[in-house]
Amino acid sequence: MIKILKNLTKKDVLCAFICLILIVIQVHLDLKLPDYMSSITSLIQTDNINLSSILKEGSYMLLCAFGSLTTAIIVGFFASRLAANFSFNLRGKIFKKVTDFNIEEIKEFSTSSLITRTTNDVTQIEMLISMGLQMLIKAPIMAFFAISKILGKSVELSMLTGACVIVLLITIIFLMIIVIPRFERVQKLIDKINCVMRENLTGIRVIRAFNAEKFQTDRFDLVNTDLTNNQLFNQKCFAILNPVMNLVMHTLTLGIYFIGAILIEKAFLLDKITIFSNVIVFSSYGMQVIMSFLMLAMIFMIWPRAKVSANRINEVLDHSISIKDGDFKGNTNESGCVEFKNVSFKYPDADEYLLKNISFKVNKGETVAFIGSTGSGKSSLINLIPRFYDATLGEVLIDNINVKDYKQETLHNKIGYVSQKAVIFTGSVSDNIKYGDCGKKITNKDVLESLKVAQGYDFVTKMEKGINSHLSYGGTNISGGQKQRISIARAICKKPEIYIFDDSFSALDYKTDLTLRKELKKYVLDATVLIVAQRIGTIINADKIIVLDKGECVGIGTHKELLKNCQVYKEIALSQLTKEELENA
Repeated sequence: MIKILKNLTKKDVLCAFICLILIVIQVHLDLKLPDYMSSITSLIQTDNINLSSILKEGSYMLLCAFGSLTTAIIVGFFASRLAANFSFNLRGKIFKKVTDFNIEEIKEFSTSSLITRTTNDVTQIEMLISMGLQMLIKAPIMAFFAISKILGKSVELSMLTGACVIVLLITIIFLMIIVIPRFERVQKLIDKINCVMRENLTGIRVIRAFNAEKFQTDRFDLVNTDLTNNQLFNQKCFAILNPVMNLVMHTLTLGIYFIGAILIEKAFLLDKITIFSNVIVFSSYGMQVIMSFLMLAMIFMIWPRAKVSANRINEVLDHSISIKDGDFKGNTNESGCVEFKNVSFKYPDADEYLLKNISFKVNKGETVAFIGSTGSGKSSLINLIPRFYDATLGEVLIDNINVKDYKQETLHNKIGYVSQKAVIFTGSVSDNIKYGDCGKKITNKDVLESLKVAQGYDFVTKMEKGINSHLSYGGTNISGGQKQRISIARAICKKPEIYIFDDSFSALDYKTDLTLRKELKKYVLDATVLIVAQRIGTIINADKIIVLDKGECVGIGTHKELLKNCQVYKEIALSQLTKEELENA
């Protein structure tokens, strides 16, 4: 928990310091009230009662009460502000850290868990800070001063108060030992609920198509029941606190008056007034001590869950980033040149290499295609260029500089990437195409031009607001082919040195695919184009085709060269086109 609080800014620390001063003032004012009450009690029992003196003491009591109320309101305001600012900054740090994760690191935590850590876990800490500043600081100060006020006044009453405090401490410690492990399980179960709900929403069409609603409901009920049972157990444990607190509080009050009555009965006449005054003071200060521990008990109800949440957040913030940013951000002598030198790659937890000893060079302006059977490593190979993963062995060079040496912003500005699955963000068509910072100013004219090349101009201009038309999350209000064309337009609009199309034409019909590739070739004369594809027709006119099989490069050449020299390529080609079609291509 202390580690997570290091994320407090100087402004937050100043705010906390102001709260501390105000809390000390508030406690001082609260503890003055029993003193004035004792004075009034003594004044009432004197022979010559002076009404003005009683009213004066009473006025001081009212001023103290009003001052305590005012400081409490101010502390509440500053504590809420501090907690909100802290959670705002912490969420920002988690988001930035997760953005720097590579795909493997995101899988390690899971998407649902990262969402929980950014939302629910941060909220738990926010609640602790908001209430903790008001109670966790106030309670020990109040307890310390209250105990110091009553010590020495009566041994019997001091022992009774001490016994009550010990009972409360034992109860709180016992509950903490039982509840903390349960709260760790609660946060993990929230992750699971997020995961099941996320799967249910993203796969709703498949679920309905296979009549799997009951299966998904049973899955959700299983996790939900487990979470509910854990929460019920925790709340039942904490429910013990209330009756224990009330029992201790009333026992203390009764005990003070019972012991006080015995002491007054045995005392001499002159001492009776002093003992009675002490009983009044003990009653008030004893309640202050119990209230202090009541406040601590409320904090201890929040503390275990907040502690678990803090540990989960620290796991994310302390996780080392495997893909480190390079230093190079200058200009190179070449542009658009990509080279693989003896590259091998395997996933961190894998035993076998997915890619083995891959070497090739792509010069500026060339169109190079990658083809192979499913699982041959095409997408994994192409993902090494923008550093979604780093090569395990060998080097990936862009313009004769290792991609690991580039500052990532500089590297990504050189690349226009279109993923295998079209990604659409919530916003307008224009927002999606202008997306990101590529170091260039993109105008609406550029957007329309890129749509024309990507064969998306016609359907976008027919939409109600054209390029300003709204696209929902994931592009659910447009078709798969339309999503893919907008994704392609996003890369084209960037005007990069290197285009990467990771099987990005699969949702397009053959006619649109052919037209798009022709327009793209005219538009990107000087740029390097790398295409991962399943269709022979998509890559047949590429300058160079690289054939992968089981992670190894088994052929490099043009379409006609590979038909003669590469058996793997020939088998793929014949599975899609007839021999006559291949010869006439």
